[in-house]
Amino acid sequence: MQDDKEKTVERLKDLVDGKSTYLKYESPELLTWCGGCGNYNILGAMKQALVHEKISSQDLILCFDVGCNGNLADKIGTNTIHGLHGRAISLASGCKIANPNMQVIAMAGDGATLSEGVNHLIHAVRNDYNIVFLHHNNSLYGLTTGQPSATTRKDQKMNSAPDGVYLDPMNPVDMVLSLDPSFVARTFSGDIKHMTEMIQAGIRHNGFAFIEIFQTCPTYSRKYKQEWYWDKVKYIRDMENYDSTDIWAARKAALEIEENILLGILYQNKNKQNFMKKLPNRQDITTAPVDEVKHYDISELLKEFE
Repeated sequence: MQDDKEKTVERLKDLVDGKSTYLKYESPELLTWCGGCGNYNILGAMKQALVHEKISSQDLILCFDVGCNGNLADKIGTNTIHGLHGRAISLASGCKIANPNMQVIAMAGDGATLSEGVNHLIHAVRNDYNIVFLHHNNSLYGLTTGQPSATTRKDQKMNSAPDGVYLDPMNPVDMVLSLDPSFVARTFSGDIKHMTEMIQAGIRHNGFAFIEIFQTCPTYSRKYKQEWYWDKVKYIRDMENYDSTDIWAARKAALEIEENILLGILYQNKNKQNFMKKLPNRQDITTAPVDEVKHYDISELLKEFE
């Protein structure tokens, strides 16, 4: 009986400590997403992942894009940057290169990622910048009231496409897998626990962690509601023979999106060196670039222009 009591006390202490850390990420700003938006759960999962990984709010930088996800920028108590449309990845990459000691997480929607900013996604995968990227995929532009995006399904009718979309949708996971990435995962905003686990895995990964988060838009997604996803999602953890080191198995899983939406770590290469590790001129340097910034006297150089 005494042992049980002591265990209960210890669990309560852990809960209090965890809650205290969790509350450090709280913000007094009012959440303004539509009721039922997946961003509420994404915010909750991200904060839980940060607490579980014991990441201090002072050691974190969150980079946001323009879009509904960007409304999160002032809703969390840490260092945040609300960048230009399609530039969240390049912004986050620069932050990480400047100060590798910071945990950097970027996020953007399917519009910003695959239209305005697709070039930055491609080269972030190639360079394997050591950041986590949360790809919010609701298959539309929410802030422009239901404009189709690069992932909107063919024939789906949207506010600015009343006759239906006539192009086949892009598959972001398959595209990323074609670029020889080091980490690709997929999750769903309806499952907070799974999202938390995937974000934790991305944080632990030493390289560019691409995490696609499927979410439904309760206001403008008329056809693909929450139930549509729940009817299709399956988990890698329930599959006996899935090999997350097999990139071709991952690409096959990525393409089965209309039949089964496989959630989990689709692919991971732990042996790939990230960007900073590849730079020959940084091999023997232990300081961060941000620590190397100092004043230089250029008066002698300026004399040449007198």
